[in-house]
Amino acid sequence: MKIEKRLATIGLVGFMLLFVFYACRPAVRAPEAELDTPEHHVMNGMKLLKKGKIDDAFRDFNLAKELDPKFSGAYVGLGLVWGHREDFKKAMKNMKRAKKYADTKAEEANAHIGSMRLYTLGKNKIDEDWLEETEDAFEDAIDLMPDTSAAYFYMGVAYKEAYEFNKASQNFAKVLDLDDEYVADADAEYRVVQKIQRAMPGTTVGKKIALVKEVTRGDVAALFIQELKLDTLYEKRTVKVFDTRYKDPVKQFETEMIEKVPPATDIADYVLKTDVDVVIRIGVRGLEPFADHTFQPYKTITRAEYAVMIEDILIKVTGDQKLATKFIGSISPFPDLRSDLHYFNAVMVCTTRGILQADVATGEFNSLGTISGADALLAIRTLKSQIEM
Repeated sequence: MKIEKRLATIGLVGFMLLFVFYACRPAVRAPEAELDTPEHHVMNGMKLLKKGKIDDAFRDFNLAKELDPKFSGAYVGLGLVWGHREDFKKAMKNMKRAKKYADTKAEEANAHIGSMRLYTLGKNKIDEDWLEETEDAFEDAIDLMPDTSAAYFYMGVAYKEAYEFNKASQNFAKVLDLDDEYVADADAEYRVVQKIQRAMPGTTVGKKIALVKEVTRGDVAALFIQELKLDTLYEKRTVKVFDTRYKDPVKQFETEMIEKVPPATDIADYVLKTDVDVVIRIGVRGLEPFADHTFQPYKTITRAEYAVMIEDILIKVTGDQKLATKFIGSISPFPDLRSDLHYFNAVMVCTTRGILQADVATGEFNSLGTISGADALLAIRTLKSQIEM
């Protein structure tokens, strides 16, 4: 009887443990359509993530996890989503799960690549040695899959973000050699890095702005001062004008009181305020404060506006006033640019000197389009070399 009771007790305990095990397991959702698979949802999630649709990507990654709670790719995606949301604790937790549930070499390599992307996304917010951690994850990935272009591509992105442009270029070139799914993305990044290498930014500010897709008024002010050394250039090249006229003391006092109002009232806490202050003081056409005493440092500039600024700098530095009217009355060589526009002359001055370029394929100048940090820097490098000559 005692043996039977023991067996009954063991059986009951076993049943209860089995019940608890199955009760605690996450519920698995049954597929509702032919393409309702973890693989398909992860693929869609990655596409959405690339487009910046973070919430939609999150939904797809969760749908993948519901179908298979141990699907490694779902956790890679979720880790990246949390990284974009800057919750790096949850991001790292999901990446660890991605590695834990990886069943194949491909899945394991993909998890390491996910870590590379996450370290680059978070940089110092995750780890001060984020680049070394990224390099370690890269080595782990290519040990498993030597010709995986994703690893080389995201290593290139990491080097670009770390301002190590030569190494970035080498990794993007490797992706182009492999010639598979990342070739278009690598080609675009390779072109940007090549521009930055030709522009040779010499300051940290310049390197940071080089990675910006659309430069702002504040960015351009910083580039003119930090990379072009415009204040020093003006001091050396422009003619000083002295006002020796008699000034009424009363009127002078009134003028000084008016001048105490800051020329720009919206840059007190702006990170590049020092550079903006200098640009305002020396004066660059198109980069002055607005009538309402704002500078609007975060306002993106157009290619036409940038051309006007460069034309003004050229005129002041060379002293050649004829540049201001050199192309007035000329026929426009650009299909999208009328010759009667106020910035037509500035565009012609810049393009005929090779400082700014039109689209090679269409011949369009795209006056109202924005300008990237790499293109803005390259224009400054060309301008600087012409001034030095």
